[in-house]
Amino acid sequence: MFLIDTSRQGQVVTDAIVNQSIDNYLVNDLKLPGHGLMMYVNQPAVIVGINQTVAAEVDFQYLADHQVQLVRRTSGGGAVYHDERNLIFEHIVNGDPQDGSKFGDYTVFAQPILQALKAMGVTDLAISQKSALTVAGKKFSGMTMFKNGDGYAAGGTIMYDLNVDAAHAALLPAGDRSHRGVASNRVPITNLRQYLAPEYQNLDIQAFREALLCHVFNVKRLDQIDTYHLTQQDWAVIDQRLAEKYRTDAWNYGANPGFRQYQRLTLPTGDLHVNFTDQRGTLRRVALFGTVGTPSQLAAIADQLVGVATTPAAVTAVLTQPAVTAVLGQAAVTPLMTTLTKEA
Repeated sequence: MFLIDTSRQGQVVTDAIVNQSIDNYLVNDLKLPGHGLMMYVNQPAVIVGINQTVAAEVDFQYLADHQVQLVRRTSGGGAVYHDERNLIFEHIVNGDPQDGSKFGDYTVFAQPILQALKAMGVTDLAISQKSALTVAGKKFSGMTMFKNGDGYAAGGTIMYDLNVDAAHAALLPAGDRSHRGVASNRVPITNLRQYLAPEYQNLDIQAFREALLCHVFNVKRLDQIDTYHLTQQDWAVIDQRLAEKYRTDAWNYGANPGFRQYQRLTLPTGDLHVNFTDQRGTLRRVALFGTVGTPSQLAAIADQLVGVATTPAAVTAVLTQPAVTAVLGQAAVTPLMTTLTKEA
């Protein structure tokens, strides 16, 4: 196993959208042979699974008020909150690494992390529900995987000192699961800091990362680890993939199961994200979410639009109702009508 250095020109990268796209580049484009491991830190962000509906998972007003990124990954699993006191680890495998690693086996990828944490003083570690890493019965990491040909990525979080209150505020509680897509399972979570040996309890996150990696690779210093450093050519392709897909609103906000079309509208009252499916001149599915109203208010408006003909007159008739304009504002009528009636 070797280390993959994800810094850029010697600078640590904490942009969650960038970091989340690197594994896709490594699996789909670069395809380094063998078994690599990368470990990085994100600025505050909510990461949702590829098969999740963001409106069912995320408090958009909280994200806007606290500058929290929304990022959709290309693997499954539930929604998680990241911040600068949380580590993300990812195993990147291409071809046969000849070390027993195989796609779908979470245990083999969890073991190096669990063994390192045990060496750092953590006891009562386990794997539960196939892909959750726990300490004293509480979850500190959720793992996920994705595959492309002979390459795949397998990784998860390591909660060192995550702001748990922020995580609860950013993610919606389990409730109405009428949305299509995979719903997150909210379970008790805990940080590892209190379980570590005293010498590891007061580290900044980069020092904790370094200590953990040294234990994973059984070395004294990071420069003793066989390492691949991302090059300028690597970053050029990553930047291209970001522009094409991973940094777009259509991917992070709009790629929700069951919808064909997406548009983001910036209104005087806030942001409005519009997902819909138009079949033969009728709105078959509509979802509205964002900061212009509460989830229940926007869901009620979306329900009124379902079954409406995609003509300016029919849509405008719904949007100009006093109860609707009280939520969206009069300035939303024309741009939302145009979005819902334009040809795909």
